[in-house]
Amino acid sequence: MESRREILIGLSISLTGRFSAQGRQALDGLRLWQSYVNSRGGITFGQAPPRPVQLVFYDDQSRAGLARENALRLLRQDRIDALFGPYSSGLTMTVAEVAREHRKVLWNHGGSSDEILNRGWQQVVSTPTPASDYLRDLPRRLARQAPAPRKICIVHSTRGTFASHVARGVVQAATSEYSVQLASYSALDVDVLMRELRASRPEILVLAGDFEQEIQIIRARQRLPASIQTVAAVAAGVRDFRDELGRAVEGVIGPSQWEADVSHLADIGPDAVWFVRNFREQFGRQPEYTAAGSFAVGLIFEECVRQVGSLRDSDLLPAAAELDCFTLYGKFRLDSASGRQVGHRILLVQWDQDHKVVLPATESL
Repeated sequence: MESRREILIGLSISLTGRFSAQGRQALDGLRLWQSYVNSRGGITFGQAPPRPVQLVFYDDQSRAGLARENALRLLRQDRIDALFGPYSSGLTMTVAEVAREHRKVLWNHGGSSDEILNRGWQQVVSTPTPASDYLRDLPRRLARQAPAPRKICIVHSTRGTFASHVARGVVQAATSEYSVQLASYSALDVDVLMRELRASRPEILVLAGDFEQEIQIIRARQRLPASIQTVAAVAAGVRDFRDELGRAVEGVIGPSQWEADVSHLADIGPDAVWFVRNFREQFGRQPEYTAAGSFAVGLIFEECVRQVGSLRDSDLLPAAAELDCFTLYGKFRLDSASGRQVGHRILLVQWDQDHKVVLPATESL
């Protein structure tokens, strides 16, 4: 069999279905990384000539079953060198099972549920902050702004594991200063939810569902009880949230894995200014944090290959475990025991007159 020169990077990604907006951002982030790598000749292996990168990807239509089929096709038929993850925690866990079965590292940029690592999958290398930390900083921030005891209602989906971990992080952070109510649903009924909120009269509303579910709730914002002074939503971290809702997003707080205005001194790869400029030039739109995260996982993979001079997963996994660095996405460092991403920090943003404002960390308040 003739050896190929290209390094094949494979992934299943949502180009259609409910995760398509985020999936397309993630794929474009990887396309830009491919362009960045190949413009320099490729990935360097010690003294050998650099080898270019080639992406191989299939649409999973936002379906777990198809994501599994795609991953198997990539590994068995395409014989890829590296397996990169899909977007969404549920699809990531599906592909992580395939990776475990084939003793393959999964380079994860799009799944942040804590469950991904709670299942003991040590072969997953993740760049994003885990879901339980998404809004963990919110109760402390609000307590400092208004220290009187407050009532939080966390409305979360029971579909998958991501939303429940977001909710758990808020519950853990809400100390005795807060009264916490959990409202879970498998199928959202906005009318029922509004009746429950009017009956309980919380002061803080936290939403942790999928994008479309949170959009439905915010569209009905005028029906919320007057007691609610603060609204936070996981989906509020992306511009599509504003594009869908217009003025209804005013004041809503959300988590973001990355914002272009928050600069990091990158040890590896280009800075955020380069990334934003080149992303706009190549794709004609603004990058979201999903694109920055996929670009960053490409940089982490590239650095591990460079360090060990090998594409063998058994060599790359220990290299990733030892890596401590910054990319344009922020800090990368894995916990030595669990493999959890502990270096990267989530940002809180708030919509103010059609713009996202990055809120200062509570340590600086």
